[in-house]
Amino acid sequence: MPALQDAVDDFLAQKCIAVAGVSRTRKNEPANLIYRKLHKAGYQVFPVNPHAETVEGDRCYPDLESVPAKVDGVVIATRAEVAEEIVRQCAEAGISRVWMHRALKLAGTSVSDAAVQLCRENNIAVIPGGCPMMFCEPVDLAHKCLRWVLNLTGGLPKQGL
Repeated sequence: MPALQDAVDDFLAQKCIAVAGVSRTRKNEPANLIYRKLHKAGYQVFPVNPHAETVEGDRCYPDLESVPAKVDGVVIATRAEVAEEIVRQCAEAGISRVWMHRALKLAGTSVSDAAVQLCRENNIAVIPGGCPMMFCEPVDLAHKCLRWVLNLTGGLPKQGL
């Protein structure tokens, strides 16, 4: 299993990323912040939410199958109980990289043991925790601090799976 930084580097080396869990109404949701960050960093990014037609002024897709491009990786920033279905969609679409968002424990998590297991069973590289904004350059001060605190307290995954 690769070290966390190797898994992060591999994920962020991809050019086309979908972000599942974006909100049409709450612009400060983690998924929306991640979507904007990746877009600003030059990635081709697709928002995914089955209940939204547009997000952040862009067309939103109800599922991964509807995305009109070959997606290299998916950031899952949903409730944990939804993550398993999104991983199923990744397996069906041949998407081989998943990042399940988790920041502070009180803020909730997208990490699901069942979804992580499903990734393993389908040869999908998974980062079960953390946030892409803690690694995608340029990293803002708040996310640098968050990364440091989570690393110190054991809140970051030790490795990608």
